[in-house]
Amino acid sequence: MTWNPDQYHRFKDARSAPARDLQAMIPEKPYREIVDLGCGTGEQTAQLAARFPAARVLGVDSSPEMLARARQHSAPNLRFEEGNILDLDGEFDLIYSNAALQWLPDHGALLARLWGSLRPGGMLAVQVPANHNHASHRLLSETADEFSAELGGFTRFGPAHGSSPVLTPAAYAETLDALGAGEITAISKVYPVVLSGAAGLLEWTRGTALVPYLSRLDGGDARRFEAAYLQKLSDAFPGERVFYAFTRVLFVAERPA
Repeated sequence: MTWNPDQYHRFKDARSAPARDLQAMIPEKPYREIVDLGCGTGEQTAQLAARFPAARVLGVDSSPEMLARARQHSAPNLRFEEGNILDLDGEFDLIYSNAALQWLPDHGALLARLWGSLRPGGMLAVQVPANHNHASHRLLSETADEFSAELGGFTRFGPAHGSSPVLTPAAYAETLDALGAGEITAISKVYPVVLSGAAGLLEWTRGTALVPYLSRLDGGDARRFEAAYLQKLSDAFPGERVFYAFTRVLFVAERPA
């Protein structure tokens, strides 16, 4: 997928609010090795490096475009690497991921994998969006069905890939308990966002949910896809104001020493 940092940052304040809450849930500890999985443009990775100056902080992302922006952040204990979350190697005292794990399947198996990279006494801190049942996502899947040939059958939340991997807070807590976690906190929170009608909702999704579709289409097909999607959004949200209930799941857990 090809990410656009500028498009993603069009709603920077709204997208940053859950990250601020997630970081507030991380307890003060003498962390030595910290990794930020799916670090994007690196703001939160840099914040972790500033908050825990005695730790070595690594930001990992698969997007060269995002990493180019992330590397503008500099600190003696901070570095960034291109990589896949599923290829995580090494052991860490804090594994942090904000708005990235939703792109990966089977969160039960994924958490078990990450847990294996967490040192005793370490913390896992994760935030994922949980808006997959919102009309904006359902209509996106419907549009993808109409462009099945152009997309090679790809649809993120459709038959080709199953439903969203994001779990409920209770399911995450139960999964973490089964892994032996202690001090588990798992919550769901709505972050209200007001957008300028259907066009504003399209701009919001263009920075995230639309990316895997547009990355698979050439210029003409991409424009037709956006137009078809915008028409569906306009039919569903005909007013000039859209209240978007931006729902997120946040959880932290400690691996007992």
